[in-house]
Amino acid sequence: MRLVADHHALQQQGPTTVGFQLRTHPNPDHRTLRSARALIFLLLALSTLPASSFGWVYPEHREITRRAIQRLATHDSATLGRLWASARTGYESRLSPLPANTAHTVEPTTIDLAAWPAIAGDHSCSAANLLHNILETDWILEVARVTATLSKELSAAGLERHERTNAIRNSDLSLQRADPEYISRAGSNNVHFLLARPYAETDQHSYVELCLASGCELNALGAYAWYHLSALRNAQQLSKGTLPESERASLARAALADEAFALHFLQDVFAAGHVAGTRGDASQRKGTHDFYNEHGLETRTWEGKTLVLKGDAWMRPQDADRAAIAVQASLQQFLQASEGKGAFATYRFDEPLMVAPDTMNICVLEVMPTRDLEEGLGMLLTNIVRSTPVPGLSEGEGELPRFRSEIGPFIGIVPAVRVGFLDGGFGQGQSVGGLTAGMEVAVRLGLGLDGVMNESGDGLVFLDLGVRLDAASSMSIYEDELIQEFGSIFSAIPSRDAFTSRIRIPFWLIPFDLILAAPFLLPTAPEKYTQMATEAANGGLIPWQAGLATSFGRFQFVLGREIGASFFGFLGNARFLLPVGDPTQEEAVLANLRSIQLDFPVLEYMPFRTFSTDQSSSLVIQLFGAVDIPTTAADILPPGTPEPDMHSVWQFGLRAAFRWRHYW
Repeated sequence: MRLVADHHALQQQGPTTVGFQLRTHPNPDHRTLRSARALIFLLLALSTLPASSFGWVYPEHREITRRAIQRLATHDSATLGRLWASARTGYESRLSPLPANTAHTVEPTTIDLAAWPAIAGDHSCSAANLLHNILETDWILEVARVTATLSKELSAAGLERHERTNAIRNSDLSLQRADPEYISRAGSNNVHFLLARPYAETDQHSYVELCLASGCELNALGAYAWYHLSALRNAQQLSKGTLPESERASLARAALADEAFALHFLQDVFAAGHVAGTRGDASQRKGTHDFYNEHGLETRTWEGKTLVLKGDAWMRPQDADRAAIAVQASLQQFLQASEGKGAFATYRFDEPLMVAPDTMNICVLEVMPTRDLEEGLGMLLTNIVRSTPVPGLSEGEGELPRFRSEIGPFIGIVPAVRVGFLDGGFGQGQSVGGLTAGMEVAVRLGLGLDGVMNESGDGLVFLDLGVRLDAASSMSIYEDELIQEFGSIFSAIPSRDAFTSRIRIPFWLIPFDLILAAPFLLPTAPEKYTQMATEAANGGLIPWQAGLATSFGRFQFVLGREIGASFFGFLGNARFLLPVGDPTQEEAVLANLRSIQLDFPVLEYMPFRTFSTDQSSSLVIQLFGAVDIPTTAADILPPGTPEPDMHSVWQFGLRAAFRWRHYW
């Protein structure tokens, strides 16, 4: 088996750079380009957000590692304890006394080794980045505190889906504030996923070669192999016992960082959504990932054991134990290398010693870099891979069913009905309130970003164009019993029609601030703009607009995200009787009145939402406030009568809309 290497590049790049041939984007500022493309893709100025697809959440990664450490034999456990003690030298206040802290609380003040794989990948882009974040940053302790709370809330939620959804929502929002790059790391490529098998007949040996081949798409098994090899190399140097204590401590930290980074991806391959494959666009990848993680996937390991997997906030004890067995085996190889035992008693690495963690950046690479792997080490990897799940087939006969999330451009139809309470009519003295009702239908063009970060997210962007018909108001032009006998003929606001438009865009702090900020931040601070867009799509800076899941539907405060406009009297005549003069005389003129009604949804309730491979439907009930602003009164009868005094009409009410979308 070969994982091809470029040792010349290694020597040229210096002591802190891993030797590999990068195949990255031609422009080094890839994230800037991605933000610029996103600006075009999301109406006028809003950038698209990466669809985050984690294998396990932080406390699940930590729990798997904790169980693996506890499973170690007495001798291996003692070896790990000595390595950890050496690694703590100079960082005793940051690193916990034990590799797996059994007194883990919701207010951790140190980071234990069990948490390192949880920080790898999701909160760091390389082993070097991992070690820096753990030892040198303040925000990593906040990440540990947030995720300790998440662990407690997930345990309390049990199998209640809405409670788990709310726990993930709260955690993701807090993590994004603590670690601004949290979401962008997860969506940069498919490194957290297993490659799909090309054929049903693909065996373990062929599959491993495929995952490690130079130029292959970056994948979880390849990332594990790369970093595990780096960890073994550094660990074997520790066995020589010729290093001074200061260098030995640095080398111990480097070796542990490499192994912890590798273990993150080894753990990810046991998550159901990461076994199902990565075929399709972001919507299909996230939809498939989320479905199998929650509902489970039956598969088998390469050694033939049948199992049912879950993942990403749905981990069961058996899932943790299954992944811990593989992690334990990997740790045992690592600890053997640190003592120069077993396969490492006589083995010598050709690569020069670097007392630093590996820097292979999983956030920017798209394909596997190149590196040599000797046959003996290949067999060690094979022993680990044997206990991992067999991934699903690639596209074609026998492939696993695919699912979509509501991400991407769509066209839709939105019929709606509404009822509102009016504070009066347009004319002077028309202050008696009443009711009105209407119906509308619109064509909707938009971009679905629902649940990019989690199910509580709402990055939905759309533009509606449609028509509306309102019934006559319940109150008459004057408070006169005789006039009221005539019914709607003398209504204060008669039946009328309008053409309508509706727009929805999330905002960070004030409505439309992402559009206003785009010309300034995208060229100068694209990372900041991406962070703003992410927070906007998930409730805003304060996050009072994040969705709240319940057992009977989803609620969301949406004031400022959505605005509707109805243009009455512009499609045809809207004939009104408008009072003039002394109200006691009950005089009125007939006029063609035009007005523009602006409505602002305040609270939104979604009792259900269904989604197929390319279509979705949902019912949304909105509590709204509106103002109807008169613009002109023309064709007044009797002729020569001056335009009557008019004022705006305020109302509040309920609007129920059935939303159907077809995604491209």
